[in-house]
Amino acid sequence: MLTALENRLTQDITPADSAELAALAAQVSIPDLIRVVEHVPAKRGALMFRLLAKDRALHVFEALDSGHQADLLAALRDEEITGFFTEMDPDDRAALLDEVPASVADKLLRGLTRRERDLTSALLGYPKGSIGRRMSPEVVPVRASRTAAYALDLLRNREAEYETLYMIPVMDDTRRLVGVVSLRDLFTAPADTTVADLMNAPISAYATDDEERVARELLAVGRIAMPIVDAEDRIVGVLTVDDALEIAEAADTEDAARHGGHEPLRRPYLSTPVLSVVKSRIVWLLVLAVSAVLTVQVLEIFEATLAEVVVLALFIPLLTGTGGNTGNQAATTVTRALALGDVWSRDVLAVLWREARIGFTLGAVLGSLGFLVASLVYGTSIGAVIGLTLLSVCTMAASLGGVMPIIAKTVGADPAVFSNPFISTFCDATGLIMYFLIAKAVLGL
Repeated sequence: MLTALENRLTQDITPADSAELAALAAQVSIPDLIRVVEHVPAKRGALMFRLLAKDRALHVFEALDSGHQADLLAALRDEEITGFFTEMDPDDRAALLDEVPASVADKLLRGLTRRERDLTSALLGYPKGSIGRRMSPEVVPVRASRTAAYALDLLRNREAEYETLYMIPVMDDTRRLVGVVSLRDLFTAPADTTVADLMNAPISAYATDDEERVARELLAVGRIAMPIVDAEDRIVGVLTVDDALEIAEAADTEDAARHGGHEPLRRPYLSTPVLSVVKSRIVWLLVLAVSAVLTVQVLEIFEATLAEVVVLALFIPLLTGTGGNTGNQAATTVTRALALGDVWSRDVLAVLWREARIGFTLGAVLGSLGFLVASLVYGTSIGAVIGLTLLSVCTMAASLGGVMPIIAKTVGADPAVFSNPFISTFCDATGLIMYFLIAKAVLGL
């Protein structure tokens, strides 16, 4: 059925085909429907939404990236847009509003009830990239002085106001966070036990903290949710593990894209317009094209050296490729370590010393191999030049690749941007300079 539905959506469709498409869509599971919508253009996806039952359509819509949701909104009717938007959680609404024009955002907000509008607007008041934008404000703390029986009654009566029922924040009389209590503990405790006797020490974050750092912290500690507080430690929301996974996945996708020298698409590949893909790649290609002039200039400076020993030109691709790959390996490893919290900005000297040793060891192995092979074919002098250059280039590239992400993070830039594209180009130019200087010294040119 899934293949039949996909094939049918790629063909010309008339109003008379609606019944056939609706029957096909009704037999496809929610996960498969999500895959179908992600693989067809937005207009075709919007057509399928009109044929789905409201609850199935909402499940599919909420599972899409906010960028893809915005594309679909442009192809749906006003009443359908309002229906989807009203049923979404406040944090999902806030993410979607960042993707649509201001006029559309105002229209969507006006269609909400006052309570839902206030919840959504509160999230939009936090800076972009902060966990306040991604938390759910739907949380009802319980006072530490209350009993387990009272807390359970609160959960039953106000269940609709909770994002999660399995972790309940505990507050004092001023709404400040003092602990958390699990549903299991409340359910198994004697009815007259106070919440203060059941609660555990909280692991929380401030609403203005970086969303990726908080999400990874929650995933690292293995909790189902984390309370979010304001500057005065008052509870303002909760981050659940499913939202943390989405944030971490989005951050990993963004890092992977920038490691490859392009901006993330923020929507499924097959449903992204070709022009948008071009825009995501062209900037870095232009930067690399301009920066490659450095390599050409280095070759021009050492043109006389190349003319005297032409064989040196044969090894240029080997040396530049080795340097770029070594630097990229180091940068990728350290960027990932930064994201996971294994490395901090203050560790820059430790990382530099560690990567210098790693690069030296790699260079010694590759340099010895390069010396043997080049010596057998071109003589020991050329072999010595290749071996020493590989040793030097690997040490330099690993050291640079290790510290550049840390420097980027320290100055507020994205560490991923300083990985593959930048380091490859820099190592090419620097590696060639080292190569020709070593050749001149060893060969006496």
